[in-house]
Amino acid sequence: MIELDGKKVLITGGLGFIGSNLAKKFLSYGSKVTIFDCLDPRSGGNLYNVNEFKNSVNMQYYDILNFDQLVHSVVDKDIIVNCAASTSHPFSMKEPWIDLDVNSKGVINILEAIRRFNKDVKFVHIGTTTQLGQTQYQPADESHPEFPRDIYSANKSVSEKYVLVYAYAYGIKACVIRLSNVYGPRASIHSPEFTFNNYFIGLALQGKDINVFGSGEQKRNLIYVDDVVNAIILASQSEKANGETMFAVNDEHLSVAQIARTISESLGPNNVNFVDWPIGKKSVDVGDAIISNKKIKQLLGWSPKFDFISGLEETKIFYKTCLNHYLR
Repeated sequence: MIELDGKKVLITGGLGFIGSNLAKKFLSYGSKVTIFDCLDPRSGGNLYNVNEFKNSVNMQYYDILNFDQLVHSVVDKDIIVNCAASTSHPFSMKEPWIDLDVNSKGVINILEAIRRFNKDVKFVHIGTTTQLGQTQYQPADESHPEFPRDIYSANKSVSEKYVLVYAYAYGIKACVIRLSNVYGPRASIHSPEFTFNNYFIGLALQGKDINVFGSGEQKRNLIYVDDVVNAIILASQSEKANGETMFAVNDEHLSVAQIARTISESLGPNNVNFVDWPIGKKSVDVGDAIISNKKIKQLLGWSPKFDFISGLEETKIFYKTCLNHYLR
């Protein structure tokens, strides 16, 4: 049973895609939600994401690189979810030091604030399936070795290890949820710097062509944001999750070409074109990303509820009345 009424919840990166959807869900359970976000334009934060419930949350325009601000926010919380990140793979290759600061140092700051001032809090850290790089076997599970192909994925891999070290060394009640390609309401749909799937959605909603690199045969795992939110909340309530890493991914795997065509058919009309790989892009592509969700199903009793078609329908309904707020 989920018992969150009156619980004090801190969401770092709470103005972003996943963080804002998570805040909305926690509020529906009666939680007291604090959103912690510095609105770094590289990270996808958007004030409109919380527009419908902005008067129900405590807003703190803080930065996870500022330790004193973190201490102020961490000290009295029951649950902390770290959604704060510099999320652009291409940007991480251009500015590795910035990515290192946010995605590694920032996580150490959160963990140190917890260790020193609130060791009883439950901490959920968000990881990514791209930590694996090109998989050696499929479906890949949590025991698969990690060979990240970009700085963002490498730093997410390292920060996950920090979380597990603090869990084992200091007894902090922490876990890691690794996510695949998440889509849905409140995403950054205006730029390919974030996720290709949400960018494709943005193009289709504007009636613009979608360009797929190469043949688009490589498989990806797309998961609707509500399913992700439910996985995070279950992890925040479960003692079984402590010290664990889990993939919260969908049951189905689709090729990039299938994804583009389905988005076009559901949200268009627009065309899907197949173009040559840009220089430097193909070398970092990981091929098929086929991931197992067996562990999280067994540990938490979680399973995804949305297939791609139903998730796109919900996405279309959301953006129908507010698209202009996401095309910056």
